[in-house]
Amino acid sequence: MTNKKFLLPDLGEGLPDATIVEWYVKEGDTIRLDDNLVSMETAKAVVDVPSPVSGKVLKLAGGAGDVIVTGTMLAEFELDPNAPQRAEGQDTGHHHGGAGSDAPGDGDKVIASDDGGQISETGKPAPKAEGSGEREDSGTVVGAMESSDAVRSEQASAAGGVKAMPAVRAMARKLKVDLSRVKATGADGVITMADVKQAAADGSAKAGAAPAASAAKPAAAPAPARDAAQRTQLSASGKPMRTQPPSVSATGQPEQLKGVRRNMARVMADAHAQVVATTLSDDADIHAWAPGNDVTVRLIRAICAAAKAVPALNAWFDGDKLVRTLHPHVDIGIAVDTDDGLFVPALRNADVLDASGVREGVNRLRAQVMDRSIPASELSGYTISLSNFGMFAGRYATPVVVPPCVAIVAAGRGRHQITPVIGGFESHKVIPLSLTFDHRACTGGEAARFLKAMLDDLALAQ
Repeated sequence: MTNKKFLLPDLGEGLPDATIVEWYVKEGDTIRLDDNLVSMETAKAVVDVPSPVSGKVLKLAGGAGDVIVTGTMLAEFELDPNAPQRAEGQDTGHHHGGAGSDAPGDGDKVIASDDGGQISETGKPAPKAEGSGEREDSGTVVGAMESSDAVRSEQASAAGGVKAMPAVRAMARKLKVDLSRVKATGADGVITMADVKQAAADGSAKAGAAPAASAAKPAAAPAPARDAAQRTQLSASGKPMRTQPPSVSATGQPEQLKGVRRNMARVMADAHAQVVATTLSDDADIHAWAPGNDVTVRLIRAICAAAKAVPALNAWFDGDKLVRTLHPHVDIGIAVDTDDGLFVPALRNADVLDASGVREGVNRLRAQVMDRSIPASELSGYTISLSNFGMFAGRYATPVVVPPCVAIVAAGRGRHQITPVIGGFESHKVIPLSLTFDHRACTGGEAARFLKAMLDDLALAQ
């Protein structure tokens, strides 16, 4: 019999690693060519990786939550000569990482026993965003879930007798929902994101709870053997249950970053090394606002007005070639803070949307981020970004500009301040604004005029 080692392919734009979400097989199982092998979470997506062969599974590289370096061994198979196999040299649609021996050395594989994989952007240009014409992907998204064209589209897998998309399985783990006890409403018995959220809300499918006698189902196949460092424990039912570590270690032990936070660390370091960042701050007086004004909508409108007045900040900059691209449209990256990390979906053509259109678009993007259903095309290619951190706390900030964008607007927490007026003083509501820009691409005068245009638009009653 011939054995074959399968190396983790590059599941995105040169991503250095990926986290195992769930194996669809165990060691000793038989699998056919192109059947789902494993669900992997990268800095861009949760994707199913198909088997490259037909045969018996001899070895799996790790368990759920483990980080595997691109180009190192993911699985080993014993080929079945009587089953379909891919022709030698035939493109599998995947692209492996750096070249190396099939047998990785001790330092080739990075294993981490803690869960909590998040999602983030590599900072490299990505494929053109869908529906964006000739515009290139900005590559500036912190938290982009973007599948490479080389990876086949997600399909509902039936691991453990349960049909669900990888993103739905990831959400179920996060919400501690036992998929085997969730009532499926999707086509062909597929469990949807709404099904998982409903089960989490009504508590009908808590992970680890004893199943109801009338709804007993066959147990799912056990996970691959794990060593002591991968820490499993037994639930009340006696089934293996992975220990869920806190998001911040309470033991003082080192904790490996994954997903969003892992890639965000790389992106922020790269941005800090490349961008000549400068910040201007001022307060927007909104005393004249009529009741019912939507702060986020008004901030987006003000950015669009300022981008029209001073296009230099609604731009991309190539620091290597010293080339600047001014954009006639305004696609605003809206920073969305989640338990998984920071996501920045793009509100497309914000400059042509009315107030209701902006609010509808923002709500849609936030909802899609929260349930992990947002299309890859909406997580990249924005021309300027907005961080409305003031909904939590803080006045001013120096937010990070991630190339190729040249500017980011940050809105702090609104407050009242005493303002001199003719005849005395008044208490006015103000919103602190911070504008961080790449001084390589625009002047301080341009940035100041941009900020002034925002202040003028926010000062209007409607």
